Amino acid sequence: MSNFTYGLGKLLCRIIYYGSFRLRVHGRDHIPEQGPIILCSNHISNMDPPLVGLPLSRRVHFMAKAELFKVPVLGYLIKSVGAFPVKRGGVSKESIKIALTLLRQGNMLGIFPEGTRRNQDGAAKRGAAALALRSNAKVVPVAIIGRYKLFAKLAIHYGEPLDLSDCKDDEGNPSPDLATEKIMSAIQKLLDTHGKA
Repeated sequence: MSNFTYGLGKLLCRIIYYGSFRLRVHGRDHIPEQGPIILCSNHISNMDPPLVGLPLSRRVHFMAKAELFKVPVLGYLIKSVGAFPVKRGGVSKESIKIALTLLRQGNMLGIFPEGTRRNQDGAAKRGAAALALRSNAKVVPVAIIGRYKLFAKLAIHYGEPLDLSDCKDDEGNPSPDLATEKIMSAIQKLLDTHGKA
């Protein structure tokens, strides 16, 4: 993807998001200026992917549901700002390979570990944690608070990077389950602390 395409997509997103919502951004200083990063956010709308990377100077690549790429306008926007498709029902080996390559090259990745929006059983997928443990990427919890309603309040909070080095099983091996719990707890803490937008 060219810098021009990414820049154009980001400009269009800025016009749409900042023009449509009373958007407030908090915690940008928590984002490391370099090195592999995974942004792990809650998921309230199909409009979340562009928003998570929009306020940041660094480029963010996203795993996004494959069907979103077929939605008019939205499909173009998420592709132009660095998203790559993930098929419904699980993350393919190809998607994992792309994600690990991006992280090992020092890039930033955006993931919604809840999976689908408003996941009813509250179960978090282990993908984000597994990628972080395999790539040694830092994980930054993110909370989106508010509504995607014209001129409504909308806020995005970036938390402090998490240390997953203590997430090990009884044999001392890295534990995606424990790392997932830590990530989801950090996201929930941001939601509880900041409440409404």
